[in-house]
Amino acid sequence: MSGHILVAYASRTGSTAEIAEAVAAELRKTGAEVDVREVSAVLSLAGYTAIVVGGPLYMGKVMAGIRKFVGRYAEELCHLPVAAFAVGTAPLSHNSAAMDTARRALRSAVAPVTPVAEIVFAGRVDPSKLSFLQKKLVSWVNSPVGDFRDWEAIAAWARGLPVLLKS
Repeated sequence: MSGHILVAYASRTGSTAEIAEAVAAELRKTGAEVDVREVSAVLSLAGYTAIVVGGPLYMGKVMAGIRKFVGRYAEELCHLPVAAFAVGTAPLSHNSAAMDTARRALRSAVAPVTPVAEIVFAGRVDPSKLSFLQKKLVSWVNSPVGDFRDWEAIAAWARGLPVLLKS
């Protein structure tokens, strides 16, 4: 795949950033030039032929930085192929309602853009990287704690992107 792809992400504790890097690594294997940037560090979409955007889910919503990024670049994003991912604990529940809620949250965060591909990955909940309040919340909602990222599933999704991201 030729082209210049931006993988833009929001991340609080680094889990989503690591997933963004893994997606970029797979895309680079296809010959694409890939930049990975935190959404607040993106100054322009000029020169990019496709965008992958991802962020973590907290309390049923994708991190606000994703919505701000999409809002800032909505005009351009609506004319580029965009893939989107969210990272959270919904996939661990094996509950279709929880997954539907997570997918709706992702679609809402990237609206008005309609992604060519979208997915919700299981993430990592590392109490050592959480604030006191976040630790209390994790305990209160009985959230699973640990690293649940499925690196093969992430790589497989990324390997399927090149054909979808061709403009």
